[in-house]
Amino acid sequence: MRDQTPVIQDKADFVRKLFNSIAYRYDAMNLVMTGGLFSYWQRVFLHYTGFQPGQRVLDVCTGTAGLALLLARQVQPGGQVVGIDFSEDMLTVGRAKVERSPYRDAVELVPGDAMDLPFADDTFDGATIGFALRNVADISRTLSEMRRVVKAGGRVLSLELSHPRHPLVGVPYGLYFGKVVPWLGRLNEKGFSWGGGLRPYTYLPLSLQNFPRQDKLAELFRLAGLERVGYRELTGGIVSIHYASKPSNEVKT
Repeated sequence: MRDQTPVIQDKADFVRKLFNSIAYRYDAMNLVMTGGLFSYWQRVFLHYTGFQPGQRVLDVCTGTAGLALLLARQVQPGGQVVGIDFSEDMLTVGRAKVERSPYRDAVELVPGDAMDLPFADDTFDGATIGFALRNVADISRTLSEMRRVVKAGGRVLSLELSHPRHPLVGVPYGLYFGKVVPWLGRLNEKGFSWGGGLRPYTYLPLSLQNFPRQDKLAELFRLAGLERVGYRELTGGIVSIHYASKPSNEVKT
C-alpha cells in the first residue's frame, strides 16, 4: 500500500529531510504534543513484545533510540538491540542518548532503509517499529522486510497513531491534531518547507489521513505472511499496538 498524498512527490526523500530538520527537538516535542502520553504508550507496548533476556531485537525506524533503549532493558542481560534509521541526524541524537545510558554496550544504531533492511533472513528474535509505519513509502514492503529478518516464531510489532472509532474521541482528537499540533510545530520549526509550504508538523496530521484503519492494518500484517495477528487500541483509539508472529513452522530449505 503506497501513500498517495498529493503534495509529496518523493515520500522517502521528504521524510528523511523532515526528520533531519526536527531531530534535535523531536523528543521534547513528542512529550509536549502528547501531554506525556508518548512515554506511557511506549511502556504499554513493552507488555506486548514478549522479548526475553539474551534475545536479539531489531527496532526499525529507531529515530532517537527511545524505544530501542526500553527494549534493551527488556533483553538484558545478554541481549542486544539493533536500531536502524535513514535519518543521520536522528541517529546522531540517538547515539548520544545511548552513550549516556546504562545500555551503551547493548544498543547498536546503524543507518539503513526500512524497505530494504541490510540483514540476512532469520537474524532477529523480533522486530518493532514505533510511530514510523505512517512515514514509510510502502507499508506492505516494510512489514515483509521485518518478517524476513525475524526468526520463525519471532514477533513483529508496531506502535502507531490510529483512527479513534468513537466521535467523542475522534472529533476533538481531529481538531487537536489538525489545528493545535501544526501551531505547536510552527513554534519549533526552523528552515524547513516542502511542496508549497508543507512543514513537518503540518505533515503529521496529513500522514494519518491515508494511513490504514486498525482492521485494515491488521490485514496487511496477514498479507505479509504473519500469523496470530491482533491489535490493542490505547487512549480511545488515538494509538494502536499491532502484533503478530512469523509462522513457527516456516523452515528454509
